[in-house]
Amino acid sequence: MTDVYLVEIDQQPIELYKLLKIADLVSGGGEAKIVISEGYVLLNNEVEFQKRKKVYDGDYIQFGDNIIEVKFVEKDYTEQPPVKSAPSPSKKKSTQNKKKNKPKPQTAKDTNKDKGKRRAISF
Repeated sequence: MTDVYLVEIDQQPIELYKLLKIADLVSGGGEAKIVISEGYVLLNNEVEFQKRKKVYDGDYIQFGDNIIEVKFVEKDYTEQPPVKSAPSPSKKKSTQNKKKNKPKPQTAKDTNKDKGKRRAISF
């Protein structure tokens, strides 16, 4: 029994191994590449060995008892998902006493770091 699938893609061309993955005829890309390279896949009734063969609208792919027809459907960019607004910041002021950051006095090591000088290493 031959099953015919219609696979709609929103960009073309699409690579042959990716199309087999999209149609769920293989479990992964590695398996798709193997079955293509071994000659189990037909593209428009011809054996295809190129894993990354470009497939376009109207092409037929046959793998085992499954036939895939490729249909290109353009994305409708006029429909945009609703934009979520950012939550408004809380206007409450904290009543905690915050510690002020006081600058530390600089030591000789700190001044060398700031100037980019190297320090001697002792063993």
